[in-house]
Amino acid sequence: MTGRQGNLLGFAAALSLLAYAYYAQVVLHLEPCPLCIFQRVGVFTIGIVFLIAAAHDPVGWVRRVYASLLALAALATIGVAVRHLYIQSLPEGSVAACGASLEFMLKVFSLSDVLVKVLTGSGECAKVTWAFLGLSMPGWVLIAALALGVYGLWVNLRRQAPVLRF
Repeated sequence: MTGRQGNLLGFAAALSLLAYAYYAQVVLHLEPCPLCIFQRVGVFTIGIVFLIAAAHDPVGWVRRVYASLLALAALATIGVAVRHLYIQSLPEGSVAACGASLEFMLKVFSLSDVLVKVLTGSGECAKVTWAFLGLSMPGWVLIAALALGVYGLWVNLRRQAPVLRF
């Protein structure tokens, strides 16, 4: 498998995750909380980096740049997922009541204030409305982001046979 093919496969995996998230929202009527939306942004970012790396098909040190960008995007996504899982694990009543929507907060508050409010979590982020094999959606996002991050490092840092370019 070439680097381009590997990065396209990573992009397809991220795209599949986002497709399921939108399926869950539109068909299963599971409204995403602000932390879910941040996790979607993280998966989207991972997918975009994979896509750009596939289009660019880098050689040499540039492959390390893409690997680093993928690792950073995956770590950020993992961090949000871990925070979401922590909020979900808190006893009922220990999380603040549901707050304003993310759309409203972005209109009214500065971006830094929105980030603090969202990462603090609220009632809608604590509610588990979907689970598969005992894991809620952020648990699966954590696993997927970890897998995509490791895969992105492998695809972009592994030794490849020299490619003749004309």
